[in-house]
Amino acid sequence: MTKPFLKFLLLFTFSFMTVKTFAQNAANIHFEVSFTEPQAHYADVKMEITNLKKDEIIVKMPVWAPGSYLVREFSKNIESFDVSAKDNSSISFEKVKKNAWKINTKGKNSITVSYRVYAFEISVRTSFVDASHAFLSPTGIFMFVDGGIADASMVTIIPYKTWSKVSTGLAPIAGGKAFTYYAKNFDWLFDSPIEVGNQDVFEFNAAGVRHEVAMVGGGNYDKEKLKVDMAKLVEKESAIFGENPNKHYVFIVHNYQSGSGGLEHQNSTVLGAKRMGYDDPKTYKSFMGLVAHEYFHLWNVKRLRPIALGPFDYDIENYTTNLWIAEGFTAYYDNLIVSRAGLDNPEGLLGMIEADINAIYNSQGNKVQPLSEASFDAWIKYYRPNENSGNTTVSYYNKGSLIAVMLDLAIIHHSKGAQSLDDAMRFAYNEYYKKKGRGYTDAEMKAVFEKYSGENLDQFYNDYINGTKQLDMNKYMNYAGLELVDQTRTLDQPYLGVVIESGNKIKNVSRGSSAWNDGLNVNDEILAINGERVNDVLESVSEAKVNEKLNFMISRDGIIQNIEVTIKAAPNKSWKIRQMDRPNQQQKAVLEKWLSL
Repeated sequence: MTKPFLKFLLLFTFSFMTVKTFAQNAANIHFEVSFTEPQAHYADVKMEITNLKKDEIIVKMPVWAPGSYLVREFSKNIESFDVSAKDNSSISFEKVKKNAWKINTKGKNSITVSYRVYAFEISVRTSFVDASHAFLSPTGIFMFVDGGIADASMVTIIPYKTWSKVSTGLAPIAGGKAFTYYAKNFDWLFDSPIEVGNQDVFEFNAAGVRHEVAMVGGGNYDKEKLKVDMAKLVEKESAIFGENPNKHYVFIVHNYQSGSGGLEHQNSTVLGAKRMGYDDPKTYKSFMGLVAHEYFHLWNVKRLRPIALGPFDYDIENYTTNLWIAEGFTAYYDNLIVSRAGLDNPEGLLGMIEADINAIYNSQGNKVQPLSEASFDAWIKYYRPNENSGNTTVSYYNKGSLIAVMLDLAIIHHSKGAQSLDDAMRFAYNEYYKKKGRGYTDAEMKAVFEKYSGENLDQFYNDYINGTKQLDMNKYMNYAGLELVDQTRTLDQPYLGVVIESGNKIKNVSRGSSAWNDGLNVNDEILAINGERVNDVLESVSEAKVNEKLNFMISRDGIIQNIEVTIKAAPNKSWKIRQMDRPNQQQKAVLEKWLSL
């Protein structure tokens, strides 16, 4: 045999080494997670660190979970932190920051860090443990050695005695201890949620990928129907980008009495669903939209991403002005994909777009907060709303979705139906993720949109991305022979401008409304109007006339006050998308391309 052939054979042989062999050679960190008191909501973690070469190290717990832009302070759930050597002797340590412990490792080749995690917060981004199952959101469970994000690790899960299954996107280690997995680095580990319990697991294949679905909490779902419909979504989304980057993908679905939400990961997702809602057409379509949304993130944000979102800094916020692309475009595509897959009709898609238009056009915050700022400030505003948020913030989901609509229609119009936003997204995926191996900058994505729309987008960005000008949806809808129609029934409907919660307390006050102008406050309890006790505040106001003055008797912090309020007309309008009377051939072609008619 020639030397070149020997070299090839060695490379070929190495490629077939088991994950177990590679992990044993490369991973100096081995986690063991067990559950001695699941009914009390605890996970017990051991972190064995071997081949130590420093006299001291710092271990840290992340403060946030990628995909959820809020510092959640996961270290608040840590207790019983301890460090020992192989002979069980104690190792000295000191907590030096809210999420960091400095350990004296001098003279030790290996140590074991032990700690407990209290896990009792139900969401797709936080860990939860009880007697029935454990959901491990990795950034709130696993610590890392400072400076060692690139380190490989192994994870062994020891299920509670009545549990028998583990579902995760982590690679199992062949021939090793049961439920032992390998992560090539901590970015991968932190992006691989783990479900432990007795979940109902089924599989389907789509786009050349094996998909595992772990259903937790029961429900009236039809497995065979889910296999078919979820596969349709996978195929449609994979076709946009021309490939599916995984060989194995895991859906972890938590079914609750009333569940919702999702969080994307590199080769998995966690979804919340309504346990008994699968046979309701509206709820089922909503669930399909959630599946499509989180799966689309497989490309948009997990791989095609703003440059600030990876490599991650797990100690602090990671800021980007482009969540309107990462999340807003994904919110547009989830409805579009459900329609393309035949799980909704074009009218349903247009109805979803109408809902976004009405939400943004009638938003007070849309007049205050630019879209790029909404993205940047997600850490302190979107995920931390207060009673005034509706007056000061805009959703980068809803408005970003409408920007995607506008650009999609502009591209289809410019290319005379030859291209769409799909082509722009595929180009960006290939250019920045595959070729350059990095995220994109604001300017680079703007250039992509300009390339495909055939327009200079300076003014577009000034008005709609970095400014607060109302979106000109009609201009872009007209490309498809559609138009927005104001269907507001009356211009003299009395409007107080508050949201009332139980006990006739004011929960929110809308900017510029009657209540805002005349001084009704959040937490005011409305006792009477014009001297008469009220049971339903909004119903009483609806009987007034515009410009009529009403006397409100309120209790504010226990003090009775009277405030006169002049009732103004309702400012909100109702917008409907309808087909133009005489669309031309190009408009018809754009509509057919856009809605896949």
